[in-house]
Amino acid sequence: MVKQSIFGRIAQLAKANINSLLDNAEDPQKMLDQMVRDYTNNIAEAESAVAQTIGNLRMLEDDYNEDVKNSQDWGNKALAASRRADEFRAAGDVADAEKFDNLAKVALQRQMAAESEAKGAEPSIASQREVVDKLKTGLDQMKSKLNQLTSKRNELVARSKTAAAQTQVHDAIKSIDIMDPTSEVGRFEEKIRREEAKVRGQQELAASSLDAQFNQLEDLGEQTEIEARLAALKAGNSKPALGAASPASSESTVDEADFDKL
Repeated sequence: MVKQSIFGRIAQLAKANINSLLDNAEDPQKMLDQMVRDYTNNIAEAESAVAQTIGNLRMLEDDYNEDVKNSQDWGNKALAASRRADEFRAAGDVADAEKFDNLAKVALQRQMAAESEAKGAEPSIASQREVVDKLKTGLDQMKSKLNQLTSKRNELVARSKTAAAQTQVHDAIKSIDIMDPTSEVGRFEEKIRREEAKVRGQQELAASSLDAQFNQLEDLGEQTEIEARLAALKAGNSKPALGAASPASSESTVDEADFDKL
């Protein structure tokens, strides 16, 4: 019963679809570690059961072989006793002839018993051999599955470590990526760009204000000269200089027709 239970577990574990189990597992690595432990424990238990079953089979085979040998030995003894009886009978010794015939009958009876024992053991031996073969096959399948699990587990662990390392490298690169607007370097660069833009704006504003001041100075100088020449005319001290700007050239509301009336 115990051996049949172990055999059932061997068959169940051997048929397990590792890839399907991994797809449905929350933590494939932990699941594989547990499966490796389960397989290892079941293999050890199965090996012990298979060894016991093989031992029992060998005992049955030994008993069978002994029964076969006994059958042959008793057959030989029966033949020898029968021949001795024939010799005594040929010599006219009826009493010894009967004696050895009786011994031949006893030997034949024991031969038949040994043959019956051997024949009766044959089905059990055949059944045990079949069980042993199945157990050995299941055990081999379990060992093959264990190798697959161990290989899969090692592969998964290596891939997991590689993925973790790649993630760390990616995060490290991302943290110093100057093109990443969320990084410290990106924010610092944006701050500098805003300060530079502000400086350019201030420079343009300052340049515009300076130009306006110079224009006002030029207008003020021209108006001052006009006022000075007008005052000189009224005083009769001098005449307008040649090439000098006339009142008509300045911004004025005087109509040209007013000069015709002079």
